[in-house]
Amino acid sequence: MNTFGKYIRLTTFGESHGTQIGGILDGLPANLSIDFAWIEKMMQKRRPGQSNLTTSRDEDDAVEIVSGINENKTTGAPISFFIKNKNQKSNDYDYLKKVYRPSHADFTYAQKYQNYDVRGGGRSSARETANWVAAAAIIQPLLNNIEFSTYVSQIGNISLEKRYEFYQESQIDLSIVKCPEPEISKKMEALVYQTKEKGDSVGGIITCIIRNVPIGLGQPIFDKLEARLALAMLSINASKGFEIGEGFQSASMFGSQHNDVFIENNKTKTNHSGGTLGGISNGMDIQFRVAFKPVSTIFIPQETKDIDGNDTVLINKGRHDPCVVPRAVVIVESMAKLVLADFILASKLDAI
Repeated sequence: MNTFGKYIRLTTFGESHGTQIGGILDGLPANLSIDFAWIEKMMQKRRPGQSNLTTSRDEDDAVEIVSGINENKTTGAPISFFIKNKNQKSNDYDYLKKVYRPSHADFTYAQKYQNYDVRGGGRSSARETANWVAAAAIIQPLLNNIEFSTYVSQIGNISLEKRYEFYQESQIDLSIVKCPEPEISKKMEALVYQTKEKGDSVGGIITCIIRNVPIGLGQPIFDKLEARLALAMLSINASKGFEIGEGFQSASMFGSQHNDVFIENNKTKTNHSGGTLGGISNGMDIQFRVAFKPVSTIFIPQETKDIDGNDTVLINKGRHDPCVVPRAVVIVESMAKLVLADFILASKLDAI
């Protein structure tokens, strides 16, 4: 499935080590102003090679728009864009033609399609997420005054004490690992460095808080706002868990503890529900968390089987993040923006 969204539809193409990746963004109304500086800023947040804590693959991730824009405004026609791959090292993956990496998509893709691109994982690579960030940056004008605070709240067993806290972008960006608390950030950095030196990988959690969300986004039953957010988040590479509001902690609460009591102006005293009621936004902050597993490709020798069933020892090569979580912050935020923009456009169409 290469298309995401209902009213705003993003269809993407390309492989990790092909000549380019890109997408077609259809459904945007005409005359939205496009901020190219903003697009570049968002792409820089995701791009590889930012520090020695990430993969050393160095891509500038420049977005080239080839249709749907005239005089810096949308025309209402499909917007097509592409991002060139300039720093491929496809030969790094030749060793994978005869063996599947444990816990990687290699096995399932090869079994399902009988034609798997081992170069960086092809379509299964997180390189694909650059398309999502570009699309979310393009649709930014639809979000008006909606504010986002998205950051790393846990890496390994090191975590922030507060479950949900709205931090400013400037606070988050001061940290290499995108954790806004300086002391916790230093501990996380040290853990990632230690993990990298061992040739291992480590997972973590990203928290996202969204302010000024209008009441009424989302559809009852099978298209709830949190359901669409869950679909978006669990589509991100290496994501393994999604929870909104108190999430799994709500299972240990009583109704008298969890219920969000109404106060003035239809606000609630607490926000245990995370900004939705019945699958529809209630005007409170949207609050959710996404858990990411450790990256599958590690550099510690692993005993496994080759594709012919023979015993072998896999020693991985190539360039990989020891922890994907810091670079996934902008991906989580981008996917949330695509979901909200889709529902915002749906509400406008309903009003016509």
